[in-house]
Amino acid sequence: MTARLDQTSPLRVSIVEDDDDIRAHLAHLISRANGFELVSQHASGEEALEAIPKDPPAVVLMDIQLPGLSGVECVRSLKARLPQLQFMMLTIYEDSDRIFQSLVAGASGYLLKRTPGPQLLDAIRDVHAGGSPMNSHIARKVVQFFNQQAKAAPELESLSAREQEVLQQLARGRLYKEIADKLDISLDTVRKHLQSIYQKLHVHSRTEAVLKYLQK
Repeated sequence: MTARLDQTSPLRVSIVEDDDDIRAHLAHLISRANGFELVSQHASGEEALEAIPKDPPAVVLMDIQLPGLSGVECVRSLKARLPQLQFMMLTIYEDSDRIFQSLVAGASGYLLKRTPGPQLLDAIRDVHAGGSPMNSHIARKVVQFFNQQAKAAPELESLSAREQEVLQQLARGRLYKEIADKLDISLDTVRKHLQSIYQKLHVHSRTEAVLKYLQK
């Protein structure tokens, strides 16, 4: 059996938020929480785009409404460079269009900034485990978009047998750890397979990968 990752390793998080008070609150919350490590905090998308690739976290909390480079564009740029990086969008109110654009760009979910600390930490864990926190309205909008845009995917034939197994488990809604347990591989190996799958299918998120798989 392949050795598992050390489950005691802290979950590394970076924050991209232009409001000083909100950024300080989030930084305080994460730095004091058991099982979390605050890797970095940034006041702009431009700063994040420069710094995050040098010391990537596992999850980024990304403000949707950033001055200059928007949160959506920052996600799109970072996701193209770091496919394994997970993004949780932060918003003051539920702007459906902007949230949708963020998810299409590669974000995994979103939270309202007023979300209580314990729920926010749970959502970060969920995203890291392969979940996608979002309401049903936004989820339907994302699925409808990819149903309209996705084409038959001959790239699926380029996947290895193991990569196809991982993608099949992903399509069944399983979290990364559940996939690791099901296939008797480590969590790190699952993430490496997913990075290869994203590259071969020319996608940037689990949603895009699953929809290509479902339309084979």
